[in-house]
Amino acid sequence: MTPAPKHTDKDTAARAGTGRGERAPRLSADDWAIAALEQIAEQGVASVAVEPLARRLGVTKGSFYWHFPSREALLVAALERWERDEQQSFGELEAIRDPRERLRALFAMVAQEYRAHVVYSELLRAMDHPVVQPVIGRVSERRLDYLAAAFRQAGLAKAAARHRARLAYAAYVGFLQLNLQLRQARLQQEEFDDYVEHMMATLIPSA
Repeated sequence: MTPAPKHTDKDTAARAGTGRGERAPRLSADDWAIAALEQIAEQGVASVAVEPLARRLGVTKGSFYWHFPSREALLVAALERWERDEQQSFGELEAIRDPRERLRALFAMVAQEYRAHVVYSELLRAMDHPVVQPVIGRVSERRLDYLAAAFRQAGLAKAAARHRARLAYAAYVGFLQLNLQLRQARLQQEEFDDYVEHMMATLIPSA
């Protein structure tokens, strides 16, 4: 759920040294993976291709083939980066000992990560892709397991905790569908904050 650090064309070029008269930069594989994630967020999985990404990064296609044998290999690397970032964010929440406070922190964190939602929504739209499908399967199962464990620690019985996890995750995915795919009007900040508080009050067990 945590997005990759914002990585603009201009920033990439500046770090790589693409000023006039300089040698073409040799970007890292991670630079390409981050650019691919940005591309997915803006135009979807199908838009990830060597030439537009090379233009985005201000380099020739040769830089790509230095790191990746194919577009599919780049897509794998990008999704691995996305998955790794999410696992790191969930790990950071473990420092919060109270399970209810941990759930509140999780809800608040998710509410602030618009770009991560866009990437996830685009990946859901590309579920038939052989590279995307297993990643979404792993991520969704891990998220459900995390939620179920947190609700269990917050006092719910095992079956109830699993049901509450499904309900919370369904609310998340449904909200993405409403806002990003059905293109309903985005909530104003105050209304959105009220919605998040309502979700917390509804789904997180009281002490």
